[in-house]
Amino acid sequence: MGSGYVLIVAVLLLGGVIATLGDRIGTKVGKARLSLFNLRPRQTATLVSISTGSVISASTLALLFGVSSQLRTGVFELGRIQDDLAQAQNQLERAQREQDDVEDELASATTERERARERLQEINRSLQAAREQQQTTEEQLEQTRQQQQTTEDQLEQTRSQLSSVSQQATGLRSEIERLQVERESLQRQQEGIQAQIAERDEEIAERDAAIAQREQLLAQLETQQQFLSQQVADLERQYQGLFRGNIALGRNQELVSGVIQVDTATEATQVITRLLFEANRTALQRIAPGTPTDRQVISIETREVERLIDRLSDGQEYVIQVLSAANYVIGEPCVVRSEAPCVQIFVDAAPNQLVYRAGERLASTQLESAGVTDRELVERLNLLIAATQFRARQDGIVGTAVQIADNRTETLLAFLESVKTYERPLELQTIAANPIFTTGPIQIELVAIRNGLVIFETGPILSFPGLLNEN
Repeated sequence: MGSGYVLIVAVLLLGGVIATLGDRIGTKVGKARLSLFNLRPRQTATLVSISTGSVISASTLALLFGVSSQLRTGVFELGRIQDDLAQAQNQLERAQREQDDVEDELASATTERERARERLQEINRSLQAAREQQQTTEEQLEQTRQQQQTTEDQLEQTRSQLSSVSQQATGLRSEIERLQVERESLQRQQEGIQAQIAERDEEIAERDAAIAQREQLLAQLETQQQFLSQQVADLERQYQGLFRGNIALGRNQELVSGVIQVDTATEATQVITRLLFEANRTALQRIAPGTPTDRQVISIETREVERLIDRLSDGQEYVIQVLSAANYVIGEPCVVRSEAPCVQIFVDAAPNQLVYRAGERLASTQLESAGVTDRELVERLNLLIAATQFRARQDGIVGTAVQIADNRTETLLAFLESVKTYERPLELQTIAANPIFTTGPIQIELVAIRNGLVIFETGPILSFPGLLNEN
């Protein structure tokens, strides 16, 4: 997630830079009243703004796809990963079927081995009986030989019996040899069956290893798919928040501000703690409206707070602003889920000092042609006020509220009517009516100048010493 925040901050910084450039280009185009493709100056400025927005979107997507390989994989290769996952599942099912077939063959081979063992046992029993019979016959032969020595009549009879017994012995020996050959053949068959069983066991082990590897690959692919799906969902939610305007806090948006003057580190710590508490409550109300405000959602480094306390302890008057460090949408997940504080903030502290002296020129705009309409005149005035506020923010003024002349509508309308009825080009300027400090407000007077001379003004010309010298 840390790399995701870095990527988002980079995108926001790039968008801010391009937006600032686009704003300045649009401002210059508007001031210069340029015309492209036979369009009116205002339409030309709008076209420039649209082009700048397109550049922001294109650069954002280019940065995302160029930096985040996971995003490219999730957007362009998610289908292929799903196909690989389906193929791996099919291979796993085929391997399982093959394993079942091997197990069936193993069971059949085991049955054949048991039958061969039983047959071998029968042959062994027959061989044992033949050996016992041979031993009995040999004992009888020995007895017959002893009787042959006693009597010749018994010898003839014994020889006949011996011949018969010898034939039986020969038959038994042949049977024994045949049984031994059959036994050796069965032993060889048994060894072959055992070798086949061992070979099948090795094949089963290899199949099991392959199945385990496929299952591991399947688990990795499923984990990667879940991660990519979550990342795509987060990016879609962030894009929807950016393009639909669901931004609760914008980058550099003020959460709380104040003017303080303390002499000790203890007092500075109390003030900073109170400001951070207010900033935390403001951020929580904007991001998750309606939720309790008794939990911390903002995050700031302790070293930054310590440096700020040391700086504020010198007894000077400072203007303090607590600002958001990034864009956060309504319903930010890390805030809604009550996770660790994730709303990054920073504190800006500037001495409350004089920024503009009375009579100093702040901004200007040109009325190139006479006879402008009410709408065009109001647009030029709004542009002049916006340029004044922009310069004030750039120069460090916190309170950018603008007060024109005596803050009466009649005064402003009279000035605009005088400018409208004047038949020559004029330059409109905003002049500081009083000394303006960092805390503001911006009190200004409007003047219309031609060739260095003040033609119209909302306040007395004596309030602006040195104005003619500047022009």
